[in-house]
Amino acid sequence: MQYHIDTIPVWDALKLGGECPLCALRRKIELADVERCLGGSVMEPDTRVRVNEKGYCQRHHMLIFMQQNKLGHALMTHTHLQETEKKAQKIFAQAAQGAQAGADAPLTKRLMKKDGSREALKEAADQLDKLTGSCILCESINENMQRYAYTMLYLYGKEASFRKAFEESKGVCLKDAALLLRMAGEALDVKKQADFAATLQKLMEENLSRVEKDLEWFTLKFDYRNADKPWNNSRDALERAVTKLRGWCVGAEPNPKD
Repeated sequence: MQYHIDTIPVWDALKLGGECPLCALRRKIELADVERCLGGSVMEPDTRVRVNEKGYCQRHHMLIFMQQNKLGHALMTHTHLQETEKKAQKIFAQAAQGAQAGADAPLTKRLMKKDGSREALKEAADQLDKLTGSCILCESINENMQRYAYTMLYLYGKEASFRKAFEESKGVCLKDAALLLRMAGEALDVKKQADFAATLQKLMEENLSRVEKDLEWFTLKFDYRNADKPWNNSRDALERAVTKLRGWCVGAEPNPKD
């Protein structure tokens, strides 16, 4: 797969000095995509076809709803609902037919659980999971994050200044560490892969330990004996710990301007 190299956003995200520059990029993409989906794209045929087919996940329905554009949201949801209704009817019909066929099967097959009913119900459930598990915004975000992860590794391998800045940063969250490690084999040569893995190991050890100590002090501050002691860097330790563990989802926006 070929990736377009867009270095400026990656540099800007690293310069923010947060717990994870890729989380900052992901959030920026998400907010832009949510805003865009209720703009002119509401009436674009290509967008409507994709929304009709895949829809939005629960999280992105929530974020779209919060944009206070109920008409745009309703227009997109209505045609997706119509499309989904057709698919759901077929799935439930197949489930009912399969279950009835199982009920009508000979007693010996039913006792041996070879009547096919369970398989039919499981297949229907799997199809419903697939039907409700797609999201065009998640797909867009994931595609962009693949590109940005590749760009980060490209910069790490090609620019000494970026490599130094990354080595002096707070690293990334565990979720994005997995993304980078998975992609390193494609973006870096063997020697740089080893160098990057060692750098990432060092950053993770140092920064997980830092956040853990801050979080411990945050909890200890609730002891009355520590009431008059300084908070140090622990006031937002819970938010930063969650970011390190699962990626940004709580606390201050990772992009200060957003």
